[in-house]
This record gives sequence, structure tokens and C-alpha cells, in this order.
Amino acid sequence: MKFKALISSIALGATVAFSVSAHAEEGYPTRPVTIVVPFAAGGPVDFVAREVGALLSKETGQTFVVQNVGGGHGIPAMNRVGRAPSDGYTLLLAGASNVTDQPLATDASREAASLLEPVSLVATSPQVLVVSSTLPVTTTGEFIDYAKKNPGVVNFGSAGVGTISHLGLELLASRSNVDVVHVPYKGTSLVTQDLRSGAVHALLTSMPSIKPLIDANAIRALGLTSDSVGKDTEGIPKLATAVPGMEYATWYGMYVTKGTPAPVVEKLNGFLRKVLDDEQLKAKLLETGTQLTASSPAELQARVDRDSKLWTEAVGASQLKHKTNS
Repeated sequence: MKFKALISSIALGATVAFSVSAHAEEGYPTRPVTIVVPFAAGGPVDFVAREVGALLSKETGQTFVVQNVGGGHGIPAMNRVGRAPSDGYTLLLAGASNVTDQPLATDASREAASLLEPVSLVATSPQVLVVSSTLPVTTTGEFIDYAKKNPGVVNFGSAGVGTISHLGLELLASRSNVDVVHVPYKGTSLVTQDLRSGAVHALLTSMPSIKPLIDANAIRALGLTSDSVGKDTEGIPKLATAVPGMEYATWYGMYVTKGTPAPVVEKLNGFLRKVLDDEQLKAKLLETGTQLTASSPAELQARVDRDSKLWTEAVGASQLKHKTNS
């Protein structure tokens, strides 16, 4: 009898626990949610996170708080989310580089990315190739010709080793058969200062981070890595017209801790699809060439897989063919 009572007690406890868990998933979210951003405040990803978070708060009736955990190639931020309880209350708005190219470079990045689960794509935008106004070129073709005539002289800055701003130009150099020198920085804002002075010759980055210098005619925009419907990118040709295969977009995607219940992931995906269709926010971001775009978790993973193949090629080019000035 005691054994039967014990079994019944365990079964009842499991039933209650399952019922409570199911109710929590059904009512999600029932308390504040944290959106971790793997970059410092004030950048493009941070801006999108705060705008989308505000709309999610309005949609769900719960507060979505943005927490910036910058540095370390995004690893601290990814670990912050990957090691959180798998309940959907700690999210990551990752940049493409966090989950595509950086895991190709280090075991730590790969391990951190493996702790995450995709929810939805959030936004996409082309990268733009810009050069210092001190460089005597006005088109991508002229830039390539100039680099060929001056091997090992032309340099380019990036936001750091292994970032898309680094590997994108390595890919361009490899496919154009030119010898350029990589100068890594600890963020795009530091690169732009030297780009303006001419200490850095070229940079491949997002339009929002470089627009003020373009508007001031301090630098020249030569080409885009993908189609764009933004006003600020009108008239800038695609890089692929000069360098076949140079076509990709930078993007931001929402992730949760691996093992988060499917109903929670589905609810989050539904909330994001709704707020990413907000016309006012769409218009605000389109001004900078950034397009809000939702997706299924599987579609986001397919994008990661596709981009990872492209950056595998770029990593090979970086290691085997080009110089890095550290």
C-alpha cells in the first residue's frame, strides 16, 4: 500500500508540474523578458533591438528590456543566453557574424552558438564598400585596378578579425586577385576615424554606421552587397556587377536558449511576425537601407548554413592569401 501511495504521489506531482509548465507556456510571457545585444549601445543592432523590444512590450503587455553585453566577438552575450534557463525569458538579437563566420574561427564561438536556438530573422541590410576620398577611385572596378597596380599598399579596416566587414573584403580581394592589407580594429567607429583621414583606404560595413561620412562627402560609396530599397542606397551599384559572387546581406536574428519549449518559440515567432510588420518602424529603418524581415526558425537556420559556406571560403582566403597588419 505504501508503495502504491508513493507511486500515486509521484504521478500526481508530475501531472501538476506538467500542468503548471503547460500553463506557463500558454500564457507566455507572464513577466519581463530580456533581449541581450552582443554589441555596445548606440549601434545598428542595438537600435533595432530597442525599437522591436518596444513594440513587443506593447503587443504582449510585458516589458522587453535590452541588455548590452558587448565585446569578446559576441561570445559573452551568446553564453549569457545559452546558459540561461530555457524558458524564453532571455533572448539574443544576434548579428549575422555571431552565428556564421565567427564560429568558423574559434572553438569558443562555435560552442556558444551551439547553445542557441533560432526563432526568427528580424532585419536585413546590404553592406556597402566605401573608400577614403584620398584614394583616386570612384567605382569598384577602379578600386580593383588601383589595388592591382599597388600590391600590398592598399589597406582595409574592419570591426575585428573574423567579422563580416573583415571576411567580406577578403572575399572581394580573393575573387578579384588583388593583394590588400587587413587592419583590424575593435569596432567600426574606430575605423571610420582613420578612413576619413586616409590612414585606412577601404571599409565594407553597414549603411547606418557610415551614412554621416557619406553625406559629408568625406568618403565615397562604391558598391552594395545586395539589393536595397532604402533611399540612402539609391544609385549605388551592386558589387556583384564588378565582382561575380559578391552578393550577400548582413542580418539580425532572434535566438533563445536551446531546449526552449516549442510552444514558446512559436509564440515568440508569432509576436515577431506581428511587430515586424509595423509600417512606421518599417519606414524608419528603410531610410537607412535596413529592411524588417520575419522568418520561420528553419528559414533562419537555412540562412546561417548558406552564409557559413560563403564565409568558409573567405576564411580560407584570409589565412592563405592575404596579409594582416596587427
